Amino acid sequence: QVQLVESGGGLVQTGGSLRLSCAAFGRAFRYYRMGWFRQGPGKEREFVASMSTGAGVIYYAASVKGRFTISRDNAKNTLYLQMNSLKPEDTAVYYCAERLNGGDYGNWGQGTQVTVSS
Repeated sequence: QVQLVESGGGLVQTGGSLRLSCAAFGRAFRYYRMGWFRQGPGKEREFVASMSTGAGVIYYAASVKGRFTISRDNAKNTLYLQMNSLKPEDTAVYYCAERLNGGDYGNWGQGTQVTVSS
């Protein structure tokens, strides 16, 4: 099945920015809603943002709204997460995934580490 690969993580200071990418290999993901999730130290995985197949419905977690922007380039089979005004609370492994026909997200990537220092 499709392989999702996240990249773009790193170490930044509070207030810095990063852009994460999620590239899909094996087939196009234009037919799926895509989402970003994260799992911080000692925490469960949580929803960050999602975007429909077109230029339609976008959702953000309240904790990132106004700071993060999700986008996608279906021609390149790539999902993006622009993260601005980063806070230490944003430190986590970030994952992308597809929303499957059953309604749950799946085909998780390997994740990319984001660390925000004080």
